[in-house]
Amino acid sequence: MTIVDQILTGSVAPLGPRGVPSGIGKQAVAGRLFVGREGLAGDVQGDRKHHGGSDKALHHYAFDHYAYWIDALGDREVLQRPGAFGENLSTRGMTEDNTAIGDIFRLGGAMIQVSQGRQPCWKLNARFDVADMSSQVQRTGFTGWYYRVIEEGFVEAGDEMRLVDRVSPDWTIRRTWRVLYVDTMNLDALAEMAGLAHLPDGWRGYARKRLETRTVENWTRRLQGTD
Repeated sequence: MTIVDQILTGSVAPLGPRGVPSGIGKQAVAGRLFVGREGLAGDVQGDRKHHGGSDKALHHYAFDHYAYWIDALGDREVLQRPGAFGENLSTRGMTEDNTAIGDIFRLGGAMIQVSQGRQPCWKLNARFDVADMSSQVQRTGFTGWYYRVIEEGFVEAGDEMRLVDRVSPDWTIRRTWRVLYVDTMNLDALAEMAGLAHLPDGWRGYARKRLETRTVENWTRRLQGTD
């Protein structure tokens, strides 16, 4: 049984030396919150082109990984509590290894479904003041993941994440990470990934394009913020 330790929301604030509007800084919220099709009440994204939306309604990050990051980066302020990675849900026990694309959970009064892993971007570099933080997150696979909301309802810290269904148990977040970033030209895996109907079209599009072009997309803009 997995219990949600904290539910977190954030408002838009300037991030990094360029003062880019971002909602990555999240704070724990006490009491019940309504979760709608596009996320928690009071949670805001600064860049709606790349963040938020129905397939990224909630971001989940395993607090289990914080010990690794403290060891790697030092015991810095941003890692003193959940919310460092912009997560809305913080738990212990659920990780990329045991969570799969399409998993459906009952959480309080809501029903949510795992939609995709998180693709780390340059905003993590600014958030942590570490030049290659996004690359480190991608390299480790400690990315977290997103949910779409199937049934709206109220949720709060202390609610149980109760698994209702697993529609593609073989496609863990770890496996999708491996196909995208490690075993990048595994054609059989890419073909299977391209056919996962409950995986957002953007991710299936990566697989389809690689199959067509036999090349891997350039990650520099996303990881370094050169856009």
